[in-house]
Amino acid sequence: MLTKKGKYGLKAMVHLAGAEPGKPILVSDIAEQNDIPKKFLDTILGELKNAGFLHSKKGKGGGYVLGRPASEIRVGHIVRVLDGPLAPIPCASRTAYQRCDDCTNEDQCAVRLMMLEVRQAISTVLDNRSLAEMRALADLDDLTYMYHI
Repeated sequence: MLTKKGKYGLKAMVHLAGAEPGKPILVSDIAEQNDIPKKFLDTILGELKNAGFLHSKKGKGGGYVLGRPASEIRVGHIVRVLDGPLAPIPCASRTAYQRCDDCTNEDQCAVRLMMLEVRQAISTVLDNRSLAEMRALADLDDLTYMYHI
């Protein structure tokens, strides 16, 4: 399950993806407009900055900007930085594999085999969608409700 940290991080990244390129956005503005606790958001944005997704500028006119175009940032990479591996159980993970203590035969473990499929399905969606595409999902919703008189 996506944690609050992961959810808030994605919301913040979508917010930044909608900003004017190169124009820094204040943490307080992101927090207020997305109903995210500012102190928690500071920590999340720091992690995303350390991972290279964001750049920050201090002082007047400062804030955060995307480190590269939203079309080049994969949603799965953001989730992994904030929440860790996508697999629901450690024995199904590609990056943080751990054998289960109670498993006698991984090749015939129905739980593991199913969770491998789940991990692959999650990875297929998140790793094949960019932050720009995720942002566009919300934009499409706005068009759905638009009408003209």
